[in-house]
Amino acid sequence: MQKLVHGIHQFQSNVVPSHREFFKRLADGQRPEALFITCSDSRINPNLLTQTKPGELFIIRNAGNIVPPHGAANGGEGATIEYALEGLGVTDIIVCGHSHCGAMQGLLHLEELSSMPTVKAWLSHAEATRRIIEGNYPDLEGDARLTATVEENVLVQLEHLKTLPSVAARLAKGSLFLHGWVYKIETGEVFAYDASEGQFLPLENFRVPVTGWRVDHGGATPPVEEEAVAGLFPRLLRKAAKLIGDTQKLGRMAVAKGSEIER
Repeated sequence: MQKLVHGIHQFQSNVVPSHREFFKRLADGQRPEALFITCSDSRINPNLLTQTKPGELFIIRNAGNIVPPHGAANGGEGATIEYALEGLGVTDIIVCGHSHCGAMQGLLHLEELSSMPTVKAWLSHAEATRRIIEGNYPDLEGDARLTATVEENVLVQLEHLKTLPSVAARLAKGSLFLHGWVYKIETGEVFAYDASEGQFLPLENFRVPVTGWRVDHGGATPPVEEEAVAGLFPRLLRKAAKLIGDTQKLGRMAVAKGSEIER
């Protein structure tokens, strides 16, 4: 706890004075570029990952980056999504899962959650994910099975998103875009779901934005062409792609340095 208190003192002494105008502008209101739905896992930092500043991302975090479907018990996610759309005018929603997800590990082993009944009940919103894995990936084990679970859960939660009235209305008008991402903690890579390919592909391989990233409803919506996407969201993607590239470059430099030392 002392580390947190010390951090606040450092923030107030060193950060705020040198960015006073920025924080004054934040006090006037927020204009986030996207709604970012991700896991509560302490290893995930949406602003670090996307290289965004305070005020640029509207964020929902919970165990397993879960979105309860319309009509389910209200845990706050539905209200937050509705406010992002109706109150803030957000036009892009990202559901971002991640490697080594404890919630998805729990989903695969519900029998081990007897001491956490609330967690077990919460994971019922990912029951479709569990059944998809059981029915379609019977031969996968270990890390491969967990990775498949993380990816399928992102897609299931995107489907849940589309049941929310405020989301459905905007999808029908073509004014909202949904994105599925998976973040690999150990490498810094981000994989984005490409509907045209039916799989998650490295984000840095995409144009920004990418045709087909929009999750269509019922297959009736045409792919999203590059010029059709307005707003600041492409800048967010460019930042994420640059960070991924920088991380991988540092990794290669470290490996090369290690080889020199061995020699």
